[in-house]
Amino acid sequence: MAGQDKRQKAESLGQRRLRLARAGEDAAAECLERAGMRVLDRNARLTSGEIDLVALDGEELVFVEVKLRADLDSALAAVDQRKRKQVSRVAVEWLARHHGLDRAARFDVVAVEGGSLECVHVVDAFDCAPED
Repeated sequence: MAGQDKRQKAESLGQRRLRLARAGEDAAAECLERAGMRVLDRNARLTSGEIDLVALDGEELVFVEVKLRADLDSALAAVDQRKRKQVSRVAVEWLARHHGLDRAARFDVVAVEGGSLECVHVVDAFDCAPED
């Protein structure tokens, strides 16, 4: 019985985290749309990984990393060099699959505060990170 209770609590915790992550991505998408952008793709899963949001800002494609944390500063800090490389790799694959390698693109970050779902949108947050 105790093992079952632990599994139920773990599943419940996992479900809560998934719900909160979805709410954070929804808040980020709404933030982008309020800024006049159009979300083209969400949770794009490719061979090289996943990208949270792909949006269009005028004619420019925007690859968006969404980070939800307890506070906005730690959310922004979570987009480290490793994460920038991973997002860059997925973006290049997304562009290749969608015949967009000749299009202008940039990388934005939306930091989401976990309690209030307040968003901070950092435009052109980083350049495409080269592979080592």
